[in-house]
Amino acid sequence: MTTDHRLEARAVTVGYRDRIVLAALDLTIAAGRMTGIVGANGCGKSTLLRALARLLPPTGGHVLLDGSSLQQQKSKEIARVLGLLPQGPTAPEGISVAELVGRGRHPHQRALAGWSVRDYEAVAAALDATGIADLADRSVDELSGGQRQRVWIAMALAQETDILLLDEPTTFLDVAHQVEILDLLADLNQDRGTTIVMVLHDLNLASRYCDEIVAVREGSVHAIGPPVDVVTEQLMADVFGLDSLVIADPVSGTPLVLPCGRHHVR
Repeated sequence: MTTDHRLEARAVTVGYRDRIVLAALDLTIAAGRMTGIVGANGCGKSTLLRALARLLPPTGGHVLLDGSSLQQQKSKEIARVLGLLPQGPTAPEGISVAELVGRGRHPHQRALAGWSVRDYEAVAAALDATGIADLADRSVDELSGGQRQRVWIAMALAQETDILLLDEPTTFLDVAHQVEILDLLADLNQDRGTTIVMVLHDLNLASRYCDEIVAVREGSVHAIGPPVDVVTEQLMADVFGLDSLVIADPVSGTPLVLPCGRHHVR
């Protein structure tokens, strides 16, 4: 199963106050695939994700969902199709894990109608999928950074959207939990056909899990395509200013970046 929803940026210019971050950027998100957005700090990765999620209105161009500008669509209708896990979200003080995850069901609920059986099922499935069912009654305030991140991902899963945008979803997680979360997102993509778009810092994990890599440099798309075509030694130099060796990952066969640094032998 693959979603038919299309998310595109057409000549999008966006920024903060007088500072332009993205200029006339074009991008088509591959429907039903996993896309990783990578690039150096400050290049515009998170700004791009926020623009795609309608959190930052473009000053030029348009972000289109199924051919229509996001700015012309109703928020609740968009939220049934497109979900977002921002970077560093904050929870209301004292809220429980189950209550926060339940907020993901808001786009599917009618005013004064109460919770449906489907709402309860979606929340329970999201808690189970992220391995936090045993934390359901705990206050989010009491959790570790890694546990809180899993709660936010569970809330995004409970929203049951066809497109899911995630800004650094593995933040605060150790390596084992990073892999668990990315495995979870890969399962979501394969089982439900959910389009996954995520900003990632780890190029090797991005290469292993993503069907497409979008490399952003100085506010524009420098390269886009399958990891084997995009993640090269030349790209590492151009986008990250890094001397590196790129080899085939012995586990997945995808590109594996080995930074050289100043003290290395080739």
